[in-house]
Parts: sequence; C-alpha cells; structure tokens
Amino acid sequence: MWEEKDNALHTSLKFKNFREAFAFMTEVAIECEKLNHHPRWTNVWDTIDIELNTHSAGNIVTELDHKLAKKIESIFSKYKLKLAKDV
Repeated sequence: MWEEKDNALHTSLKFKNFREAFAFMTEVAIECEKLNHHPRWTNVWDTIDIELNTHSAGNIVTELDHKLAKKIESIFSKYKLKLAKDV
C-alpha cells in the first residue's frame, strides 16, 4: 500500500465517492492529532494522495511515519470492505 521514495512514504487511495473520502480524512485527522503528526495530503473527489515524513527529523521517514501509516491502513481497511461490497 505504501511506497517509500524521495524521503517519504506515499500512497494513493480510492473511495466510493467524495463523502466517503472526506469521512476517511476526518477519521485520520483524529489519529494525527493524537500522535501530533500530520500528513501532506490532497483530495480530489474520490481519491486521496498521502505523503508522510517527519519534518522535525529533517524531512525523512521515521518510526512515527510508519506508526501513522499503520493507523491509516487500519482505517482504510473499513472503507475498502465497503467499496468491495458495492462493486
């Protein structure tokens, strides 16, 4: 799901529609606040592109990025299951 390149973890996630993509972002935002670690991300309709690295460590990938990536994967798994059922 994640690709490490240019000192960052990258992924692109597709959702059923904008509403589900935004709901996912809201869930992830809550986890980001808990970790005090925030992604660089963009959302265009049903697709979210995410980039993770740690700015305070010199913009490299750290354990904190891997921890957040796992949380994001866990949250996304719920949406993937919904998407599969609707296809």
